[in-house]
This record gives sequence, structure tokens and C-alpha cells, in this order.
Amino acid sequence: MNKVRIKHTILSLAIIPTSVIMLMSCASNEENEQSPFSPKTNATIPADKFDLSHWKMNVPVDLDNNGKIDEISVKTMQGYSHPDFFYLDENGGMVFATPNKAITTANSSNTRSELRQMLSGKNSTIKTSSPSNNFVIASHPLSDRFSAIGGKLEATLKVDHVALRAKHGNKPAAYSVVVGQIHAGKDKALMAKKIGFGAGNEPIKIYYKKWPNHDKGSVFWNYERNLMKDDPNRTDITYPVWGNTWENPDEPGDNGIALGEEFSYSINLHENTMHLTFSAPGKATVNYSVSLANNIDPYGKVDEKDNKWGYAGDWLYFKAGAYNQCSTKDAPGIWYAACLGTGDWKTDKTNGDYTQATFSQLTLSDSSAPVTQ
Repeated sequence: MNKVRIKHTILSLAIIPTSVIMLMSCASNEENEQSPFSPKTNATIPADKFDLSHWKMNVPVDLDNNGKIDEISVKTMQGYSHPDFFYLDENGGMVFATPNKAITTANSSNTRSELRQMLSGKNSTIKTSSPSNNFVIASHPLSDRFSAIGGKLEATLKVDHVALRAKHGNKPAAYSVVVGQIHAGKDKALMAKKIGFGAGNEPIKIYYKKWPNHDKGSVFWNYERNLMKDDPNRTDITYPVWGNTWENPDEPGDNGIALGEEFSYSINLHENTMHLTFSAPGKATVNYSVSLANNIDPYGKVDEKDNKWGYAGDWLYFKAGAYNQCSTKDAPGIWYAACLGTGDWKTDKTNGDYTQATFSQLTLSDSSAPVTQ
């Protein structure tokens, strides 16, 4: 992906701490591996068929016994698979699976088998949080120091399974999985400014949710207000695609998407605007556009409770895979559904206490101007 440089003056440089500016100035001149990708005809691992040259991932295991979830580097990804959690199926689909109960990342109670974009590719000398590994929107005051302005993530997938058992099944996150997202970086220096940046929020998470007694599930996406973690107004706002949104217990019927039914999404973050397209055979295509440089929602209304600069001061990256939302944690709040699980994969798979999604397409590219009618 080519670097894009756009200059602007929307935000004051004062929102960016000195430590971040120093980091940005040091992260340059690396050689990104940009060679064309040619999938093998005898594919046996995901990187044989999918271009994973700008992805690393987390797998819900701790095989090196360091007490942390295993992180697979971009370089290792080129020859990596896991027989349970990340592999090619018999049709060449890239499978992501994760049980309800397993080791998680430090800031989450949800398990994941999930890719994380790395714009610098295999260059392991560049830190994950470096500007060279992340993109920003055009309104970011230091956009010229980042690897890209925006970007595009396109995927075609089917959700094969979602968790079946939850003690608090009425909580919105139960029985759901996130299959694609844009994530903002967690940055303590930015958080210290207390103006909404650096908290590691998500301007988009694409969900699939199916209640255990339903024939079909629903696809929707959430926008998270870009506020500090302790701000009571920081919450996810849900926008429908097919079927219902996450709190609705009604059967979606013909408006929904069944397990094993393929659908596609495109997240095209061009300059300041996130253009979303959702499509599926036999379904009406659904589109949304929303600026990430202000607090105007996709319906054109000002959200007075959101950060007035949106995500303009954050650095961002794409994620894709299976981020299981059926947390085994039993606690107050919408995220803790107390889903069942033992931690033994064979047992949990037999009991249906896991999530699985299979991708037939996953592509990163530069953003593009939307086609006007």
C-alpha cells in the first residue's frame, strides 16, 4: 500500500504530546515489503492463499508459557497455521475459531483468533504503535508522519458457529462475534490530555449475532463514542444491516443471515469519511457514510455526547477474524454474559461453547474516493 500525505490544520498540535512527536520523527525510512502476492495452487496454510504480508495475529493459546496470549508476527504468519484455531479448510477458506474460555489479551475478557494490521510488513524493528504501522484520518494534525491516510478493508465470510450458552443471555454481547473492526491505539500520553484520544476505542466493529433458538442471525455494526473509559457517555451505538440490532431478542426471519451463509463488507476510510458497504446474495446492499472528524452520526445528526473531533487525534488500524463476544466473566455491564466454557477445546467445541468464522476473501488496500451516482 502506498503512503499518502495530506496536510491540514483542523486540530491544534497541542493535542499531541511531545513523546508521541518524538516517536513519530524516529519512525521512518524503513523498507516495507510491497511485492505482489501470488497464492499457491497447493495451498496448505492461510498465507498460501491469502495475502497476510501486512497482518500479525493473536491466537487463544499460550504455547510459550509466558502467561500471555500468543502473538504471531508478520514474518511467522507466512508459514503459520494452528490445527484448531487458524487454518485452511477443505474449500480453501481461512478459518478463525476461538472458545469462550481461553487466555485473552490484557485489556479484554473476550477470547480471539484475530488479525491485526501491520503497515510496515515484516520489518520487526518497527514497534506496533509506531506511526509506520498505523494510519490516521486526514484531519489528524500530524498525518504526514503516518504510514497512510485511511485505508480499505474488504472481506467475504460466513459465520459457522456462535456460542450457545450464557448465564446472562439477555445481555447484548451474548451469542455474538466481531468479524472486522477499526481500532484506535491505546496511548497513555494522549490519554493524559483528557480530550478523548488515546483510549483505544473503536469507530467500527462489525457484528454477527444469533440467539440459540433462532434460525437466523443478524449483522450490524457498532460505533463507539470516542471518550475516556470512565466517561459515562462512552458507549457503543448500534446500526442495523440485516436482521436486528444486538439487544433485540426477536427472530430476524428472512431479514437475517443464517450460520454458514456468506456475506461481504467493505470499510473504506477515505480522507475523513468512513464509507461502509454490506452485501450478500439475495439481500439488499446496505451503505453507510460517517465522518470520523466530528460528532455527526451516520444519519446526519449531531451527537452532543460524543467527542466533537471524533477520532481526528487517534492513530488507527484494521482488525479481522473472530473476536468472540461471549465472555465467561460474570460481572455487571453489557459485556459480561457469563458464557459457559471449561478451557478444554475438545470439551468446549462439543458443547458448542465457541465461535468460528471462515473467510473466503480478505484484502487490504489504499482507500478510494467513493463513486458518486
